[in-house]
Amino acid sequence: MCRVIAIANQKGGVGKTTTTSNLGIGLAKQGKKVLLIDADAQGSLTASLGYTEPDAIEITLASVMGSLIKDEEVEPMEGILHHEEGIDLMPGNIELSGLEVSLVNVMSRERIMQEYISMVRDYYDYILIDCMPSLGMITINAFACADSILIPVQAAYLPVKGLQQLIKTIGKVSMPK
Repeated sequence: MCRVIAIANQKGGVGKTTTTSNLGIGLAKQGKKVLLIDADAQGSLTASLGYTEPDAIEITLASVMGSLIKDEEVEPMEGILHHEEGIDLMPGNIELSGLEVSLVNVMSRERIMQEYISMVRDYYDYILIDCMPSLGMITINAFACADSILIPVQAAYLPVKGLQQLIKTIGKVSMPK
């Protein structure tokens, strides 16, 4: 049974991408099938795994979610990159910023990523979602389809204050499966 874990914090620079990458590779080294999803418009996870031009990648999370919004047919494994470390990657790039804006007018907008994940879930033991440093619709989509949420945080006053806000937001996102 596949576990979906969102790695999130609205603060940047706390180690979300590093945690996603290292946890994914560690799970793969234990023989698990792992998909990493780069749900950050900066494409940092994609770039850190060696795909140095994320904005030049044709099929990304944004294009797949865009196709689902338009009710176009999507091949489940289309766009997934296979990395030498034994993990798979659904890349992310700047197109996620535009998708974020277009989600405002979409029915069930917080469930688009869940629709995609339900298509690929049977192929993996773990799906890890590297979220952007905001509480926008893409992050809400990640929360809505996650079985659990991992929150990297620095041990200091201000990051802990932000953690309280994030926990309130997570509590507001209903996560029925």
